Amino acid sequence: MNGRQYVKKKKSFGAIMLRILIVAVICLVLAAAIMYFAGVRYISATAGNGLTVKFFGVVDKSGVPSRGVIRYSNGMTARYDASSGTLSYSNGDLYEGAVENMMKNGEGKLTHKNGDVYEGWFMDDVFEGAGKYVYASGDVYEGAFKKGLENGAGTLVCADGSSYTGSFKDGKPDGKGTFTYADGTVYTGSFRENMRDGEGEIVFPNGDRYVGEFKNDVREGTGVYVWANGEKYEGEFRGNLMNGKGKYTFPGGRVYEGYFENGVIVRTEESAATPETSKTEG
Repeated sequence: MNGRQYVKKKKSFGAIMLRILIVAVICLVLAAAIMYFAGVRYISATAGNGLTVKFFGVVDKSGVPSRGVIRYSNGMTARYDASSGTLSYSNGDLYEGAVENMMKNGEGKLTHKNGDVYEGWFMDDVFEGAGKYVYASGDVYEGAFKKGLENGAGTLVCADGSSYTGSFKDGKPDGKGTFTYADGTVYTGSFRENMRDGEGEIVFPNGDRYVGEFKNDVREGTGVYVWANGEKYEGEFRGNLMNGKGKYTFPGGRVYEGYFENGVIVRTEESAATPETSKTEG
């Protein structure tokens, strides 16, 4: 031997990092392959209403989501299980029914955490079509839905005994309908944004009746008010009271034609009646 010693050459830092990177990539590829053959997929879709959903989980042989987590662009998440047909949301809501494109599509039942329950049809995750919504308060709406709200013909029965049957727009009575109040008063006519507005008729429990114009939920415009005892007023109304020009017919047949203010006759020289003989309507 010549006494020489052979020293092993040290690997550079760059070479070590390259090997680590190659091993990491191989591990990632293997993991991805294993997940792929196990049916794990990442899928995204966008609904017609702009809602974006992203699914990560197991799909069936056709590539349809079977079990996993769905994330929505509005910040909500849900666990989906096709075997039970359920979506368990992060806010505590539970859906049971048809799912298509990772969204509620078709017929189903949505139970809110607060106790409200909707049963009916969905489209792209919102109420659409015929359905029934039962509020935790006891109110019940049954009828047409569009874009998640009561739109079209429907009936609302309230826990206090009142009810409305007619046309709805964006969750409120709007159009033609009949509202029965808890005290038995019945209004039939036009509504605008949950208020009596336009032509209508209201019948009170004591037998009084008014037919005429309404504005912002009060008698406003021209109309006819008939009392149960036979008295009758035809003319102008403002703020629910006789205001303006009108004709008042008493039960005995006597008639006063003239002006009224805040529900009483305005005394004039031509008046044959006195303020005491007129009355304020209900």
